[in-house]
Amino acid sequence: MRGSATLYTFCLALLITASASAAPAAATPPLTPPDAKAVAAAEHEFAQQLEHDGGPSAASVLALLGKAHYQQSVIDAITRPAEAKPWKEYRPIFVTERRIADGAAFYRANAALLKRIETEYGVPAELVVTILGVETNYGRVTGHYRVLDALTTLAFYYPPRQDFFRSELKQLLLLRGANFPYAPDELMGSYAGAMGWGQFMPSSVAHFARDGDGDGKMDLWNSLPDICSSVANYFVAHGWQKGGLVALRATVAENAREVTPGTLEPIYPLQQLREWGYRVDATIDPMTPATLIKLDGPDGPEVWITFENFYAITRYNRSPLYSLAVYQLSQAIAADATVDVPAPP
Repeated sequence: MRGSATLYTFCLALLITASASAAPAAATPPLTPPDAKAVAAAEHEFAQQLEHDGGPSAASVLALLGKAHYQQSVIDAITRPAEAKPWKEYRPIFVTERRIADGAAFYRANAALLKRIETEYGVPAELVVTILGVETNYGRVTGHYRVLDALTTLAFYYPPRQDFFRSELKQLLLLRGANFPYAPDELMGSYAGAMGWGQFMPSSVAHFARDGDGDGKMDLWNSLPDICSSVANYFVAHGWQKGGLVALRATVAENAREVTPGTLEPIYPLQQLREWGYRVDATIDPMTPATLIKLDGPDGPEVWITFENFYAITRYNRSPLYSLAVYQLSQAIAADATVDVPAPP
């Protein structure tokens, strides 16, 4: 969120996700799977290290790993190249009338809860709604893999990212407690190990999940207060600024300086972008941190000036196309929902 690997987003990404300037990814060369002896040795080392770090005993970790099943479909999914699409093709697939209508309906049905969370966290209700719709279609598509199977497969059979997935597997085995009373071998999620309506990786569950209904546990599958609070808290933890700007379409001067930022982080004062020939039709503090993205729109090139809150969305998914589409979809949902719920005292 992530920066998360997510099922609904990943499935969509296989068809439409791309960076603004990326070419279609080359096919990954076939992996040579580690032999059984090498896997056993790696699992033993993993278990010993986890015990050394204060986690469960090595014997209990090995017993749990013994219940995990290698999933070739997980390897196939994570090595499948995504097809790059430009913004003019990406947006119409992402921002649809069906998604707007579904989001508005969910917003209206849960308006009091969403407004309470908006007041508490400062994250717009429509953004939380959009994330839940995009990631799992409001809990309808949360994943059909056992998380233990997915993470064990990636941790010990996918060398390119084994460190990351071993870290996530470790975190999965450390999650169990009074506030997360779920057996690791019973949790279901995406092929990358993401869980719940918001598709949180185990590390995100550990750091950002919240108990929104006060029952003493974090339920990211069945408790809407927990689910919505956790998504809102994720954005706050990644720099969301209450009432802050997200993105504005820029007017580009004919003699504008060519600017190719190497990051999505807002690293330029807005005044600097203005001096370089990029302007927005709004009155904004000239020292506001900003950056810009360039997209291939339906009517030609589009330049967007983006701010800290846009960068916060990219921490959920690093694609600038995803982030801008989420923002635009959230605006459409808010306009369609037209709810009027008084803020809680």
